[in-house]
Amino acid sequence: MDRVEIRPARHFKGEFFPPADKSISHRAVILSSLASGRSVVKNFLRAQDTESTMNAFRRLGVGITGEGGTLTINGKGLHGLSEPSDVIDCGNSGTTIRLISGVLSGNPFFSVLTGDDSLRSRPMARVIGPLGMMGAQISARSDNRFPPLAIKGGALRPLRYEMPVASAQVKSSLLLAGLYCEGETEISEPTQSRDHTERMLPAQGADLRTEGLRVFVRGGRELSPMEMEVPGDFSSAAFFIVAALLVPGSEIIARNVGINPTRTGLLRALSMMGAAVEIQNAREMSGEPVADLRCTSPAGLKAVGLTEEIIPSLIDEFPVLCIAAAHAEGFTTIRGAGELRVKESDRIRAMASELKKMGVKVEEYPDGIGIQGAAGLKGAEVDSHGDHRIAMAMAVGALAAEGVTTIRNASAVGISFPSFFDTLARLSS
Repeated sequence: MDRVEIRPARHFKGEFFPPADKSISHRAVILSSLASGRSVVKNFLRAQDTESTMNAFRRLGVGITGEGGTLTINGKGLHGLSEPSDVIDCGNSGTTIRLISGVLSGNPFFSVLTGDDSLRSRPMARVIGPLGMMGAQISARSDNRFPPLAIKGGALRPLRYEMPVASAQVKSSLLLAGLYCEGETEISEPTQSRDHTERMLPAQGADLRTEGLRVFVRGGRELSPMEMEVPGDFSSAAFFIVAALLVPGSEIIARNVGINPTRTGLLRALSMMGAAVEIQNAREMSGEPVADLRCTSPAGLKAVGLTEEIIPSLIDEFPVLCIAAAHAEGFTTIRGAGELRVKESDRIRAMASELKKMGVKVEEYPDGIGIQGAAGLKGAEVDSHGDHRIAMAMAVGALAAEGVTTIRNASAVGISFPSFFDTLARLSS
């Protein structure tokens, strides 16, 4: 599936269950592996990134079994992991390599973490630096900036750290390392990033509390096993929400979607643009807010200016937000998003490049993008840049474009949403 053709949709209707939340699925494996005893995780996301996390902990001696979306994880406790006999391959997953670095920093053995070409070009100094302040010995390529990472873990000391950039991955890595410290670690961030780790750890008995933008964790307490069900992934549902906004006469319902407020900045942005996404049947699932989302096509979207305050809560939705902006009346600016240059691809450059191919006028900034909307997208041959979210965003754009669009390297969707194109075809048929 390296090349996929997408034709304009006459309508976009129906209901669907998005795949399980990728961020929570990663953390469910990690925290269950560190618990003492048997955990059960239901509705787990089976995708390339989460398989990387499972395989990493199997190499560390954790027993993980299960069919379909249900996993049984026999946790080894904080101090029961085994030294791996080989290099741990994290694939394309930045979450895997950064979070597991925090875990391995507190374990008294040697390990090496690597990944694919894309992951080996992603910056790691942001975790290596503070973990080094805690006492971890970590070496990396290119002056300690890029994977592979060689980690010699051991006794750690607590840290008080102010993160220069909001990042749930960095924050979670340091909180996991803090579980191994004698004393209290304090992490603060400039704006709120996703808080799944902070929600899950106390449920397992960790001594963790939050005060505004500061998180405190005290080490030395073993984690209890869990039984949880993973909600649907808002980031995956986002592509279909935007598709329904762009194709006239559309109506979709996304079922069982996680609506954690640290993840739903896209809904706020779309509301500013004039769209209405109705939240129905709001409830809680395993400590996370969940709802059904109903979306219909509005009369039109209007351009907005978005700044760094909202960016951490829509970091994964940036590509599909750009597609919405291309259809909005006026000139949309998205700033304060420099973090997007070091995701699976340089998402700012990639979206600028591919939108231009479809006839959109774009300005690229060091920390964001400007998009002149409402010109009408033209079908073109575009590229995913090996990035699952770019591939899915361009498919959404193609539904409301004039003519056929061909997406190269479309198989990247398997990283988070293997059934994406099947679901897209069903809702637009």
